[in-house]
Amino acid sequence: MQIIKKAIKEGRKTLSEYESKLILKHYSIPIVEEILVNNQDEFLDALRILGYPLVIKGCSPNITHKTEEELIFLDIRNKNEAIEAFDEINKKINQIKDGAILVQKMVKGGRELMVGMINDPQFGPSVMFGLGGIFTEILKDVSFRVAPLDKKDAMDMMMEINANKILDSVRNMPPIDREELTKLILNVGKIGLENKQIKEMDINPIIIYGSKPIAVDALIVLK
Repeated sequence: MQIIKKAIKEGRKTLSEYESKLILKHYSIPIVEEILVNNQDEFLDALRILGYPLVIKGCSPNITHKTEEELIFLDIRNKNEAIEAFDEINKKINQIKDGAILVQKMVKGGRELMVGMINDPQFGPSVMFGLGGIFTEILKDVSFRVAPLDKKDAMDMMMEINANKILDSVRNMPPIDREELTKLILNVGKIGLENKQIKEMDINPIIIYGSKPIAVDALIVLK
């Protein structure tokens, strides 16, 4: 893909969050509505287009930990809060190469999942599925399959995690749309098979909005 070719030509090992999600979108993986901006005029336009609540983030292929670097503001509910967040991020992002600001619709859901892919030297692209958000590192509740995957593989992966009941109806939340989640998992495997330059990929979190999975953050690392 052109995004990957461009990054390799520039000598980069990572794609920005925005670039990573453009690849997801190309493979029909649902992503949060978002606009990348480079100045305040573009930022104000994005506010008018997206409305509230919002998430505002620093965005660059050179950012690895947005939270630790205080480059993410959640649940922005009005223009004053948005401008304050923009100013805070802008102070730091100007010092980062290829820095920009990503304005996203705030997606709320009570469940977070993750899907990843690692291009293993021995087995090739391997897809991972499990709990997302902060629980990814804490619980390490994941399952793996080597690509290419079929529908049964994806369904089995969902049932292999210990917390598989999170997929069912929980506390007045509807059951997760397993057909949509299956498509997402299969398409991640497809990305790995069709783009050998990708070393690894993390889509985390995938927030369940109602019953539908939506990718709100992603990272792609190149070989």
